Amino acid sequence: MFFDTSFLKSEEIRLVLERTAAANPERGWVPAYYFAICNKDGVKIGECDLRVGHNENTYYGGNIGYSINEEYRGHHYAGKACLLLFELAKRHNMDYLIISCDPDNFASRKTCEYAGGKLSEIAELPEGNDMRSNGETEKCIYKFML
Repeated sequence: MFFDTSFLKSEEIRLVLERTAAANPERGWVPAYYFAICNKDGVKIGECDLRVGHNENTYYGGNIGYSINEEYRGHHYAGKACLLLFELAKRHNMDYLIISCDPDNFASRKTCEYAGGKLSEIAELPEGNDMRSNGETEKCIYKFML
């Protein structure tokens, strides 16, 4: 079940729903929302998503993903988008979220800290994890209590 997302806005940004995706239990995918991050002028400055639920995939891959277009970086837009997504997660009765990132992705680590995350561990990706096929071996696991 997906909720109305029109409330996902602040004075600086708003999240515009682009699509949703149903769960796919065979692949270990939980339901997800996909958003454009837009500035107050309506210009798309990045993207984010919320994956609703918890399993091994969301532990290592996170409940939230984000990217900000290069020319708009440095204004905490990703962190501000996360704070908005926390409100949507609460509507799904989630009491915590995970955001993961590569250990050497210092911008993403700063985003997690900005949004109030606590580093739980730097975890080795299990054998067979899809991210290993991209050459990744470890993830910083940040936990956010809602």
